[in-house]
Amino acid sequence: MARNVRGKKVSTIVLGVGNPILKDDGVGIKVARWLKERLPSVEVVETAEAGLTLLDFASGHDRLIIIDSIKTGEKGAIGEVSKLDFTTLDPAMDFTSFHGVDIVTAFELGKRLGYQMPQRVSVYAITVRDNLTFDENCSEELEKKIPAIALKILEEERL
Repeated sequence: MARNVRGKKVSTIVLGVGNPILKDDGVGIKVARWLKERLPSVEVVETAEAGLTLLDFASGHDRLIIIDSIKTGEKGAIGEVSKLDFTTLDPAMDFTSFHGVDIVTAFELGKRLGYQMPQRVSVYAITVRDNLTFDENCSEELEKKIPAIALKILEEERL
């Protein structure tokens, strides 16, 4: 939805990315659901799609917020939220390996193809441990942290 910022309408979309049947990999979607229930004026989309498919979601918006899981091995605590700098994301990072083409490449291609890409992009990576076990629920430890994760993103993005 559009929102006024300094007299200009700004269209924001939040994308919760993940696989809802792979345990902790669904955390991006669950955080997006939490936000959707509390932010009726912001477009919130849950998707298992990524890569080039993000172009369809992001095109035409001024602002994009992506929420996804990241597996860092033993680094970082489960549920730790990292805001990644979109302009310096390394396409080789494991962050997007299950989703085909990485985010940076997809956006560059979108620009070259003439898509109206968002000027502001925020990427939030939530540290997980188990993104391979078939389960529709996140691990208990991560599930308990979803409201705090969502609130952190709300505060950071001033939604």
